[in-house]
Amino acid sequence: MRTSLVVVTGVDPVAMDSTLLTLAWDLPRTVSVRHRIDPHSQVLTRVVSDVSGVLEQVHTQLEHACVHCALREDILPTLERLARDPRWGTIVAGLPTGTEAGQLATVLARDTRLARHLRLSSVVATLSSGDLVRDLLSNDLLRERDAHCNPGDDRGVGEVACAQLELADHVVLDADPGAEATDLLRALVRPGVPLVVGVDRVDAAEVASGRHHHQLAHGWSSPELDTELPALGDSRAWRLRLASPRPFHPDRLLDRIERLGSGAFRARGTFWLPTRPGDQLEWSGAGGQLSIGAHSPWGRRTPATRLLFTGLGAPPAALVAAFEDILLTPAEAAREPRSWHVLEDGLEPWLGTIRDVA
Repeated sequence: MRTSLVVVTGVDPVAMDSTLLTLAWDLPRTVSVRHRIDPHSQVLTRVVSDVSGVLEQVHTQLEHACVHCALREDILPTLERLARDPRWGTIVAGLPTGTEAGQLATVLARDTRLARHLRLSSVVATLSSGDLVRDLLSNDLLRERDAHCNPGDDRGVGEVACAQLELADHVVLDADPGAEATDLLRALVRPGVPLVVGVDRVDAAEVASGRHHHQLAHGWSSPELDTELPALGDSRAWRLRLASPRPFHPDRLLDRIERLGSGAFRARGTFWLPTRPGDQLEWSGAGGQLSIGAHSPWGRRTPATRLLFTGLGAPPAALVAAFEDILLTPAEAAREPRSWHVLEDGLEPWLGTIRDVA
């Protein structure tokens, strides 16, 4: 029989630990494992415990203090080891603060060896209600809260917290965040995902007995934006979806990216460039902190630029104009594709070198 796995994520360690403790205490035959990364010493700490207390505490020096290294070197091996132990019926795993569960969920969905022992029941996103809108839509950095993974970690709190919400099967808040913040949460999370207000109201048995549907969660959280968006109805939150078959102009993207990337909103999606026609590129940010990077090859799919913006109040009036301004004009898009073949387009620091230049 496979061991149930509940994964807890968050950007606030107190909110994470409270949920982790509640789940561990309320479920029978449960073992809890909490991983933390010290961004300064680059040491990964693993604490395994049950109702009797701490069972093990191990410190591992990481070559690179990143989520990928932590997963490969300790998190996945520990989960497999605990799943093989007949004492445990459920594992509650707290990922390092500021870590998204996407990589872990993908590995568990594809690794046949792990699938024989582990069943991912739920990904839980935890949040503090104290200043929730700021956490999701401001330009605060994880490093400003000492919640980053390594010295070079420049991610924003909002970008990470929103991504955790978008992948979650359950969202747990320590208190009622108010009607406005609740509307924002419901605009971000997958339809049907429960918002639990108060750690004491978490139904641990329901969380552990569920099943994380990888394809459903991936479809909602993917930057490819292939999932249909339900209407928000009577909500204080807004969504704006901008799409075009045309790519962004590389020079205008560099010069005017702040017009499209700065603001109190969550933004995600994919785009393409005429200088890199085979690459589907990712756009992800919140509160003015923006990341762009390679996502996947387009393959046989037709390239398109699609961005989704979510915020509170009313959409900024300048977003549509900024989007159109950065796109290639129809005349530019009609140019001979070979005219865009260049060795460099100025975006190498974010996207890497241009490949397959004819």
